[in-house]
Amino acid sequence: MALRTILTEEDAALHKKCRAVTKFDARLGDLLDDMKETLAHANGAGLAAPQIGILRRVVVVVDGNDQMLELVNPELIWTDGEQEGFEGCLSVPGRWGVVKRPMKAKVRAQDRHGNFFEAEGEAIVARCFCHELEHLDGHLFVEHTDRLYTTEELDAMMEEEQ
Repeated sequence: MALRTILTEEDAALHKKCRAVTKFDARLGDLLDDMKETLAHANGAGLAAPQIGILRRVVVVVDGNDQMLELVNPELIWTDGEQEGFEGCLSVPGRWGVVKRPMKAKVRAQDRHGNFFEAEGEAIVARCFCHELEHLDGHLFVEHTDRLYTTEELDAMMEEEQ
């Protein structure tokens, strides 16, 4: 396993559509392992392959039980409800925006061996599913917000609420 460099929004790879995974082999397993290690090191909620410069439809998301879900060729198949809240991204460090997302979401994906499965999530997990899958089509959360806040501004707003 190896830590990979997380690209930032200026990098062209983050704005390209990813290709489907067709080979379920040791290289895919290595990619997934590296993504999980990179995500854990960055203390994030999700990571998509284009964020580390790999234009394949592969995502890792932390689920409601703090386990990392490996999603290969994921598709959003169902959503319900709505939530609005602050969202950030490892590829847009230090900036946050208010984004509307579904309250619940279900994805259909393949595992590292090519087996199909479905996974559901609520609240932050649903937000993460939507956020990470958008990366696979070259989109970033900043497209959904009118204003970006710095970490300092976000911290000050959270303090005011308490």
